[in-house]
Amino acid sequence: MNYLKPKKLLKGDLIGIISPASSPDDLSLIESGVRYIEGFGYHTILGNNVGKIRGYLAGTDAERVDDIHKMFGDKNVKAIFCLRGGYGAFRLLDKINYKIIQSNPKIFVGFSEITALQMAFLKKANLITFAGPMVMPNFSREVSTFTEENFWRMMTSAKKPGKFKLPDTEKLSSLNSGIVSGRIIGGNLAVFVSLLGTKYLPDLKDNILFLEEINEPPYKIDRMLNQLKLNNVFKKVKGIILGNFIKCIELDKNKNTLTLQEVWEDYFSDLNIPVIHSFPHGHIKDLITISIGSKIKLNVTKGFVELMESGVR
Repeated sequence: MNYLKPKKLLKGDLIGIISPASSPDDLSLIESGVRYIEGFGYHTILGNNVGKIRGYLAGTDAERVDDIHKMFGDKNVKAIFCLRGGYGAFRLLDKINYKIIQSNPKIFVGFSEITALQMAFLKKANLITFAGPMVMPNFSREVSTFTEENFWRMMTSAKKPGKFKLPDTEKLSSLNSGIVSGRIIGGNLAVFVSLLGTKYLPDLKDNILFLEEINEPPYKIDRMLNQLKLNNVFKKVKGIILGNFIKCIELDKNKNTLTLQEVWEDYFSDLNIPVIHSFPHGHIKDLITISIGSKIKLNVTKGFVELMESGVR
């Protein structure tokens, strides 16, 4: 399959900002996020419907799809950054004109709920996208040097990134050892699971599955991993990277519960494929940007993940 790499960012480029899922609780923070981006020498333009609110959605489905179509169709816009995640991006998948996206490949960044769009763009338009920081909350607050350097390097350099550098205090934790390579596919666990059985999930065979999550107790993680297992996902992939699972604990002290580690061991310890966990991606301060759809090498034996190609050209 011919995967499409967007062009790298150049100083002075115009970056579009859209809200394809939820709207920020505090719209005033948009300005600080925009200021951060423009401080690196870029120009920004907000989608026509940014700031709209319909319940937990950033406007109607039609309004949010319209911003996607217009940003991809605008030749002046060189990259599209999502304002935030939240809820509702999955409602847009059967309403998007993927020919517009395939004909206008450009950088598209987001994570969490944005996983739904990233999987659909890869499957229906062959577009490599980026699971990385968003305007809110990441760019509207203090951005760590680690997150910042990794992100802008991924946006602006077509050189092979090589081994992912980890924050100084971290090292890769593994469940199973081994060395494998393939394309990295995945994102937020709950969103990814919701795409099973649809035509918007990319082919997982011989690829590397990546997952992250927030605010889901162990019994729900258990249920979702079991759904992946029953769909033979773990038999299709060559390796698994688990990002950060933030606040995935049982809050009710009176409830009996398994730990998250125990749930992982139940599903992954018997797999004959390499598995790492606590990879620095997800709802965290020190965040590695991942080019979804790119070729990676997972070397659990020596403890590194290597991006074998840039996500941009």
